[in-house]
Amino acid sequence: MKVKILGAASQDLLDGYAFYEKQDKGLGTYFLDSIFSDIDSLIVYAGIHPLFHAKYNRMLSKRFPFAIYYRLEDNEARVYAVLDCRRNPAWIRNRLFQGKLNQ
Repeated sequence: MKVKILGAASQDLLDGYAFYEKQDKGLGTYFLDSIFSDIDSLIVYAGIHPLFHAKYNRMLSKRFPFAIYYRLEDNEARVYAVLDCRRNPAWIRNRLFQGKLNQ
């Protein structure tokens, strides 16, 4: 299984890095390392995570309150978003379903 991180998800990662780096120097790097480790696990575990509104699989991060939203397409796990679970659920739904993600 291949894993591809799409443009919107890459921006989510940069935003998360900036947020945690402001909290404490080095925490942003730890955030990225942790999330990339979670994303790398999709090579083996893609498809086992529950569906979110029957469109995206949602994997929860092991160390941060973030969810990784992906879909299986053409033997590839495509990561569409990496979002903070503390956000308003309506905001998350709008972000995922209003066509603001790179296809």
